[in-house]
Amino acid sequence: MNEKLLKRYLFASDFDQTLSFNDSGLILAELLGVSKEEFDRRATGMAKLNLVQQGAELAYLLLHDPEFHDRVRPEHLYQAGKLVPLKKDIDKLFDLLANGIDGYHFDFYVLSAAPVEIVRSALEGIVPATHIFGTEFKYDAQGRIQRIERATAGYGKVVRLDELQNALQIGPDHLIYAGDGSSDMHAMLHVNGLDGLTIAVSETRKVSAVAQRTVLSNNALAMLVPILEKVLAWKQPQIREFFERNGFLVQEWEKVRTDWLTLSPAEPGLTNRVGA
Repeated sequence: MNEKLLKRYLFASDFDQTLSFNDSGLILAELLGVSKEEFDRRATGMAKLNLVQQGAELAYLLLHDPEFHDRVRPEHLYQAGKLVPLKKDIDKLFDLLANGIDGYHFDFYVLSAAPVEIVRSALEGIVPATHIFGTEFKYDAQGRIQRIERATAGYGKVVRLDELQNALQIGPDHLIYAGDGSSDMHAMLHVNGLDGLTIAVSETRKVSAVAQRTVLSNNALAMLVPILEKVLAWKQPQIREFFERNGFLVQEWEKVRTDWLTLSPAEPGLTNRVGA
């Protein structure tokens, strides 16, 4: 055999504020004329219900809240997707993961708690619809939401990861997951336990504490850095050269360690007793 054996990995990414800048629920609310404050109030109320999976608040609002259920149809979800501001170069990230790293192939999938219609609309022409999984609804003849068929939120992301891993026949230590919020923690803990790689794209305290690496950038390509460092064991000069070869200059690259502290006033006299 003359064909070079490829090392195959599964790269799964969240959508809201991982590949995009804004929460898709807020964009849909604005489209309907619902204020941010009102949307936050209603979403917070849903989040307090034990029956709501973390991250799936929008899905339950669409199903149960009359303000949304009576007005939202599939075409509104599609329209909202077109209004989502995306991070730069997601298409380039998809291409480089697939064919741009010699000897490696990364299957790129998007796992989101947002309605699948929104995510597929936002990423239309960038990521194939078959590589995007979100919350799926059952609609009636008038286009109203009848029920949630499946929510890719919380532990639901773990289930979807397992399904993809089995379908693609990828080893557990070849899993990579990127996310930004608390709804990604189940998936990150799962991937960490399998000796995979987890990447946070925000400084949200709980998530950055669980993720192995945190990368902050307005460009989706930044998620390549921890992959190139851990999976390929490349050093900074190799990574810089890789980006330059693909048309990008790394202008700033600052590695920092963040210490999270919460300080509260000591009880009267406690300081003296400790120092005595």
